[in-house]
Amino acid sequence: MAKHEHQCDENCELHCEGLCCTKIESFGVKFGANVILEDVSMHIHCGELTAIIGPNGAGKSTLLRAMLGEIKHTGELLYENEAGAKFGTGGGGKPKSKPTPLIGYVPQHLNFDLSTPTSVLDLFLACRTRKPAWLVASRKVRVEATAILARVKAEHLIHRKLGTLSGGELQRVLLALALDPVPDLLLLDEPVSGIDQHGLELFYKTVSEIRKEYDLSIILISHDLALVSEYADRVILLNKSVIKNGSPKEVFGDSEAQRLFGVAWARGADGGAICGEAASATAEAGSAATVADGGAICGEAASTKEVD
Repeated sequence: MAKHEHQCDENCELHCEGLCCTKIESFGVKFGANVILEDVSMHIHCGELTAIIGPNGAGKSTLLRAMLGEIKHTGELLYENEAGAKFGTGGGGKPKSKPTPLIGYVPQHLNFDLSTPTSVLDLFLACRTRKPAWLVASRKVRVEATAILARVKAEHLIHRKLGTLSGGELQRVLLALALDPVPDLLLLDEPVSGIDQHGLELFYKTVSEIRKEYDLSIILISHDLALVSEYADRVILLNKSVIKNGSPKEVFGDSEAQRLFGVAWARGADGGAICGEAASATAEAGSAATVADGGAICGEAASTKEVD
């Protein structure tokens, strides 16, 4: 897959559409005496898919919740738009200046009663208005909801009951909701946890296409290392603080990443692959190795199967 070419430099001097860059500076989060995040700094460019990886308890989900203003934090969250205007939040998540960017968010799971008669269209209506769905389900709204779902290849699901959706289908519906309206920044918190291989690949492909179409800044928390290596422009290894920040090859080739995940970067026939150190065969140039824990093949969707 060709990597995204529209990337700002460190000073964000290239022309961007909407939000140009997101800067997290010296972020810190504590729960009592327990340090969750400490001195976390990163620069997210427009049009980039940035994947955050790390072990359990690394603070990945906490970072996103702090960015959303749900958790108090120290440090600053700064944004810069295409006009060079800067705005953001200080410690505690309080706005330092306006306007604040529009942030879309897709959680790991959506908890609801599987027997509910609520349809995908009902969910869209509930997110758009406080009125009962049956009062506002006009033809115009249906057409708009169908168009939004089409962005994520899910327009055929509009009349399906939520409880009948597969994990992958539900997450694409939630992704569509996060894109209504199209945000400045999209946060994805392990959105494909527990989804099958086909659903994984479809979700990543869809997110990549959306990033390019809307020049979106996207932050994705993921444990699907092979798909991260294929689709991400930048990878950040987080373990309470930033351990490594760079291209997928740079990060997966780092000794600390290999120690934490038990994986090693191996150059394969497809240009790059991830193989478990526990593999029964060693990955060599142009070869593949089977991971012992589940038969995953080097270069395919190996996953650490962890949850933050």
